[in-house]
Amino acid sequence: MKYRSSPESIVGSIAPLVTPFTATGQVDTDSLRALVRWQLASGSHGVSIGGSTGEPSAQTVGERIAAMAAGADAVGDRVPFLVGTGSAKLDETLELTQAAYDLGADAALVITPYYARPTQEGLYQWYREVARAFPDLPIVIYNVPSRTAVDIAPETVARLYADLDNVVGIKETTKDFEHFSRVLHLTEQRILVWSGIELLCLPLLALGGRGFISAAANLAPAAVAQMYDAWERGDHYTARRLHFDLHPVVDLLFVETNPAPAKLVLAQEGLIASPHVRPPLVPVTRTGRERVAQLWAAGRAARAVAPAAETGLEGVLG
Repeated sequence: MKYRSSPESIVGSIAPLVTPFTATGQVDTDSLRALVRWQLASGSHGVSIGGSTGEPSAQTVGERIAAMAAGADAVGDRVPFLVGTGSAKLDETLELTQAAYDLGADAALVITPYYARPTQEGLYQWYREVARAFPDLPIVIYNVPSRTAVDIAPETVARLYADLDNVVGIKETTKDFEHFSRVLHLTEQRILVWSGIELLCLPLLALGGRGFISAAANLAPAAVAQMYDAWERGDHYTARRLHFDLHPVVDLLFVETNPAPAKLVLAQEGLIASPHVRPPLVPVTRTGRERVAQLWAAGRAARAVAPAAETGLEGVLG
């Protein structure tokens, strides 16, 4: 909980990890810990688990908490640790958020409740209840309308930010870039905003965004982290070059439903034990595998970016 009292220090590339499973479908906490170590060695500025890339809706509450515990142990307060705690059910969301709090998470990433398609007033009351239940835990709204079928309006975000001290930010996973801008404008640029859309990560920094929670960091963590670092030091040429170098990696992620392609590559690279995804997701098809291989080769420039500091990657699976 090193960063819990200063959420404004949660900046840069916060890597939203896949949840590894064994070949028979159990949560693989050994591989999860190895991924955390690789992210830290690669220069990621923070780690997030339990977001969409982590397949939370395919796990039990107990499994999600076990993954949280493994992640918290591996991170060990070295970088900010954000945990996805949202669910379609309020009681599960509260249980998961309590677990995140107890395990020392620096912030809870709470997705808009999916399937029900609540009104803006319903969303306001949902987040108010979660935030009031955990007044000492920073709450980050997670807006991802492509998965939840509901878009939290900028006005609702601003209302929550004004009314609740611990609603500190939002992860924007919408291609409507005006949404980013209006959220910042309505909160007088005080709310913390992270991009969850890979190709909007760099543009968001120009508006005052705090960084990104980009699935591309699963495959090219050093490149994603250094894109932020380059922007911050004013080296916009390098930041743009890395942005464009990452295009094939981004395209790879969505050859078929995320995170199946990412897990395929991570398994092939020996970073997780199995590419297993849980139903209703399925393994990448033969045609998809061919396309993934092409894009992985095309993304060699992003893959070749070395960590900014020579921390070494030896034994990341040990």
